[in-house]
Order: sequence, then C-alpha cells, then structure tokens
Amino acid sequence: MADGILYHNPRCSKSRQALELLQAKGLSPQVVDYLKTPPDAAMLKTLLGQLGLSAKDVLRRKEAAEAGIDMNASETALITALAEHPIALERPIFAHKGKAVVGRPPEKVLEIL
Repeated sequence: MADGILYHNPRCSKSRQALELLQAKGLSPQVVDYLKTPPDAAMLKTLLGQLGLSAKDVLRRKEAAEAGIDMNASETALITALAEHPIALERPIFAHKGKAVVGRPPEKVLEIL
C-alpha cells in the first residue's frame, strides 16, 4: 500500500527533492505525474480542503497567466481552470492520511507524517 500520494512533476527540482525526502524516510508514496494525469475538479476540491487553502493560493502565477487564467475568477472557476491547465498548479503536493501540504520548500512534505 502506498504511503500517501505525491502530485509530482519530474521536471521540477523541488518536486524531485520532495520525493527523495519521502523515500529517504522509507516511504513509498503513490507518485502521480499530474501533468499527464491531472486531478479533476472534485479531487482538487478535496486537496484544497486538506491543504486548508484556496485555489488562488495554489496557482503558479506565471503559468496561470500563460494559460489565460483569470486570477480574480471565482473559486469554482479557478478550480475548473486548474483541472484544465494543471501546469498552473503549485507543486509538489503531498497528501497523506487526510492531510496535504505544498512541498515548498521540499522539507514541508515531512510535516504531515
């Protein structure tokens, strides 16, 4: 059984570092390349609840602008936009036992263990 879920971008150094930290602790998280398998709107709502953050809080500003996402849109519209343009989602996100954290800096993934 996996030790949580890591929403991961293998091209991102912070995401790779977070995965290495988890593995160094002896964990084997389910790794989801969220650019290839993006979370849908329902999963994003769940993750946001676990994070205690709004969709605006997890937007990567530059990528959101490049994708044409209106950062002043409603929460529902932002969640829909993130599901359609996962590149604009902050990374990595680690979910474990009903909690989640954005791994910035990567060491933050260890806080919910």
